[in-house]
Amino acid sequence: MKLIDHSLTTPEENIAFDEVLLKEAERGSIGGTMRFWESSEYFVVLGRAGKLNEECLLRNCLSDEIKILRRLSGGGTVLQGPGCINYSLILPYSQDSRYSGIKSSYEAILGKIIEGFDSRGVKLKYMPISDIAFLDKKVSGNAQARKKKHFLHHGTFLSHFKIDKIFEYIKHPKKQPAYRNNRLHEKFVTNLKMSSGDVTETIRDTFLKDSSEALKLPAKLLEDVQSLALEKYSSDKWNKRF
Repeated sequence: MKLIDHSLTTPEENIAFDEVLLKEAERGSIGGTMRFWESSEYFVVLGRAGKLNEECLLRNCLSDEIKILRRLSGGGTVLQGPGCINYSLILPYSQDSRYSGIKSSYEAILGKIIEGFDSRGVKLKYMPISDIAFLDKKVSGNAQARKKKHFLHHGTFLSHFKIDKIFEYIKHPKKQPAYRNNRLHEKFVTNLKMSSGDVTETIRDTFLKDSSEALKLPAKLLEDVQSLALEKYSSDKWNKRF
């Protein structure tokens, strides 16, 4: 697995980057990869089938100029911004027999991450199907997109995120995991008491022990990211499709 140590400027580019990496892996031009990113601006991200009017507080987003984007993967709607650490994994199914199933792949990947934090004295818990909790509150949400040979697994970890921002832009979800118990955002979501750097380092070391395994990105790949960000992830046709 290679580490991508490259920051992109806009939310659209960062969302597009995951899709381009997955496509390149399917083509055989790159193998398994890991990357991290953090947005300097707040924006809302819908899951692939998320419904704009049901999940977002549109008036608030419009008045505060909060972008609403749609990602390639499934899952619920989230708010991104400073203090929300994103990690992305492009993985071949051949690497682990558990990766072929959605539930078993979440168990394998999130279980491994939890073990990594446990080795640093931070006790986390896997909450099916795709959350990680800290003291019974959500600290990480995850989602996947799947192709024939590889899949994208990406997730968030809250480090020093402004939790009260969430209910300004995202409605209370109709569908929710059982452990949420109908709690409001501010009672359900929490920050992990670790710095962004420590969170990133813990996840990186869980999957990649040698940080020198950095992938040098071809100019063409970055051009593809920019094109996809403009043509798809800046488009109302995609972002507002549901």
